[in-house]
Amino acid sequence: MKHSKQIFTAMIAVLVVSVTVGAISVTPNAVAQEEVTPFPSREKVISVTGNAISSVKPNLANISFGVEIQEKTAKDALASNSELMNKVIAAIKQVGITDSEISTSQFNIYPVYDSYQDEKTGRYTQELIGYRVSNIIHVETSKLNSLAAIIDGAVEAGVNRVDSVYFSLSPESASKLKDELLAEAVLNAKSKAELALAPLNYKIIGVKAVSLSEFSMPYPMPMYEMAYDGIAKSSAPTPIFSSDQDVNTSVNVVFLIGSN
Repeated sequence: MKHSKQIFTAMIAVLVVSVTVGAISVTPNAVAQEEVTPFPSREKVISVTGNAISSVKPNLANISFGVEIQEKTAKDALASNSELMNKVIAAIKQVGITDSEISTSQFNIYPVYDSYQDEKTGRYTQELIGYRVSNIIHVETSKLNSLAAIIDGAVEAGVNRVDSVYFSLSPESASKLKDELLAEAVLNAKSKAELALAPLNYKIIGVKAVSLSEFSMPYPMPMYEMAYDGIAKSSAPTPIFSSDQDVNTSVNVVFLIGSN
């Protein structure tokens, strides 16, 4: 019995030593893995924003106008509005506007109420007095010289709302100009980088990244809404002039640099 106890004790000691040795042998490997880290980047860079701007003449005229009519019934309001709008469409077509240049931008029909206070109860009551129909069309045309004639003809035909008049670039012209300005912006960024690096005795040796901005055009500045209802029509043509618009874009370029 005593001999068996000694053998059992020896086995426990061997197991303890084995576990201890195994634990010790793992520790150096763990430390070695923590010490293996990638070398930090030694790239030298300069980040520059380049800009390009161009003053261009717009080639599209945009006009939003229409007819707003109120009658006692929805049917009468719709009929009166449709009659006037047909005259308006015919009038602007006479100055060269085609169907493809005309689109409906807004059409509404809604009830009109009058509010009054009941003398007995003191409560406010709404009474239906009619219906209002508003039909606004949008004309986009390259015939800039016809803009005054379009507006005057439409007003003579019955238009009593002119919501906005502004100028813009066609998608084709805008796309072409965007490409031209983008190249100029990149060259501008390169020129700025070279000027900044010259006193430091460094030069551009490559490009690390390029970030493009959105093409920026001036926000259309519409005329204030003009109501012609009840206003005497003038025999003189409406004077409207287009002006050059500044269009710009920018690009950020990160250049790799090295010493001369």
